[in-house]
Amino acid sequence: MPTIAGAGLPGEHHLHEHRSLSGGLARAAVFGISDGLLSNVSLVLGFAGGGASEHVVRLAGIAGLVAGAFSMASGEYISVSAQNELIARELDVERQNLASFPEAEHAELAGIFESRGVSPELARQVAEDLMREPDQALSTHAREELGIDPRHLNSPWGAALASFVAFAVGALLPVVPWFFSAGHGATIASVVIGVIAATIVGSLIGLFADRSRVRSALRQVLFLVVALSATYAIGKALGVGLAR
Repeated sequence: MPTIAGAGLPGEHHLHEHRSLSGGLARAAVFGISDGLLSNVSLVLGFAGGGASEHVVRLAGIAGLVAGAFSMASGEYISVSAQNELIARELDVERQNLASFPEAEHAELAGIFESRGVSPELARQVAEDLMREPDQALSTHAREELGIDPRHLNSPWGAALASFVAFAVGALLPVVPWFFSAGHGATIASVVIGVIAATIVGSLIGLFADRSRVRSALRQVLFLVVALSATYAIGKALGVGLAR
């Protein structure tokens, strides 16, 4: 929502917008595609390092995609649902306190405003104005005391769907080469695709967070390279022996 801030000269104002920072869907999508990419590149490289055929690598990749996507989705759904239930409980407690102890809640809210630099008289007046409307009073107490906005809670189903789709996309990318090739060619292609995708994901994270896109991308690629190197080495060392 646009907000007005003073410019350098008296009477001048400019409009600026803030990004929404309550984006549970964005968080779920970022975690999903990052986790899907890293876990399935590592899985594919582990089987490839062990000398598995392209049929086995494809099967492992698809199995990892399906299992991981459902795991991520269920984890997001349970996590967001539990968080919303906890918030609902705290809001019920706050609602009861507002009804049973309005004077104490008024004094508490005024004290919060005072602690932030508002004069005592103005803090009491603002708290009194807010307490006249029960819904507004509850919303204000929730933001000031609990750090939440009860009007904008994350959707468990939305977070689960975003996580499922994002994980599936990330997990599918390193498997694609194994539908058209095999051996070292497919292995190298999986690594290249994984590095490119990790670079893009890291760069987007840096862009959204207003941080260095290069540093964010390098961090993402580093995690990917470490994971796939470890699984490839383990597959190379143990794969043939374990298959017997």
